[in-house]
Amino acid sequence: MATRTAGSSNSSSHGSSCRVITWTGLLNGDDGEPVKLVFAPDRSIQFFGTFGTGGTIVLEGSNNGTNYVVLTDPQGNNISKTAEGIEMVTELTLWVRPRVTGGDGTTSLTAILLARG
Repeated sequence: MATRTAGSSNSSSHGSSCRVITWTGLLNGDDGEPVKLVFAPDRSIQFFGTFGTGGTIVLEGSNNGTNYVVLTDPQGNNISKTAEGIEMVTELTLWVRPRVTGGDGTTSLTAILLARG
């Protein structure tokens, strides 16, 4: 159980200012380093990699940096994946991080967050 560092890059595409945050090597029980994204109301998250048996990854948010809850998609579903996928994020929180909540010894996931503001 480790906190994986977030990699970040800025991008200007189609006249929009975007930030891409990437967390790699997320193993069973790991979380990603929280990132502050208050400037970006438009966000999507993509998860991929080896899920292994029981592999599950969620996207969490917090406004105090201590208490995190699972964020939701526009349909009100928790952003929780057991296979590769991409989702739009509904809530605007100060802090965002991925967390692997299940898996086995082969679980190794990547999370990429696109934030536009």
